[in-house]
Amino acid sequence: MNRIESVFSQLKSQNKAALIPFITAGDPDSATTVALMHQLTRSGVDLIELGVPFSDPMADGPTIQRASERALKHHISLKDVLAMVAAFRKTNQHVPVVLMGYANPIEAMGYKDFVEEAHRSGVDGVLVVDYPPEESAEWVQHLEEQGIAPIFLLSPTTPESRIKHVAELAKGYVYYVSLKGVTGASHLDLQDVSDKLSQLREYIKVPIGVGFGIRDEQTARSIAERADAVVIGSRIVEEIEQSQPADLMTNVGTLVKSLRHAIDAGSGCSSDKGKGI
Repeated sequence: MNRIESVFSQLKSQNKAALIPFITAGDPDSATTVALMHQLTRSGVDLIELGVPFSDPMADGPTIQRASERALKHHISLKDVLAMVAAFRKTNQHVPVVLMGYANPIEAMGYKDFVEEAHRSGVDGVLVVDYPPEESAEWVQHLEEQGIAPIFLLSPTTPESRIKHVAELAKGYVYYVSLKGVTGASHLDLQDVSDKLSQLREYIKVPIGVGFGIRDEQTARSIAERADAVVIGSRIVEEIEQSQPADLMTNVGTLVKSLRHAIDAGSGCSSDKGKGI
């Protein structure tokens, strides 16, 4: 049982949904990123998604695109991101870290070398937006050999055939993109999310996290009533972007604590939630 599985097992025993924040590695700089990871942990998150900055994203909205641009101005590379995880692991061995990004940086490093270095650094899972599950058998094999969970995205338009394929490959959790669009969008339909989660749970046996469009406490609580995890990215990255350096840690901590409270209030309100854990 790796750290991701351990966290979800513990949350199940407490009838709670996970809070999973997303931040971009290197935004606003590498030293602040590691400090932010520790601040997120102190503020009550269960798992951290760490974005690998990339110049040509497909799913990222304007807020996260700007975060990548800021990181790339500091020449943050994939090796730098792995070094940040290793630095975090020096004092935190229990909070899972999932890298989220695109294929190009991994291909440039060579995915066998990447997986080995990710394992040494303390990475627990990897989500690559543009690795289709139908072509990921070798990639998944390399990850599993190092005890790293392959995380996959599903969306409102994912066909049943792909859902079944992801169900065979996924470990850790599945990330359900709750709306058609990019990160930061705000037209979330909770009934659609509920209906889709019911369909996904016919096939998916690992926990299901829901992200995209979750920007406030009320929405976070509503998603926690339905899903095993709530993923929040753009709202947190926005707080980083808008905060003065002296206030950044306090502002992010306050935001995350409020989201934690809302998620805990919503957890366990539905008898259907948690069937995938």
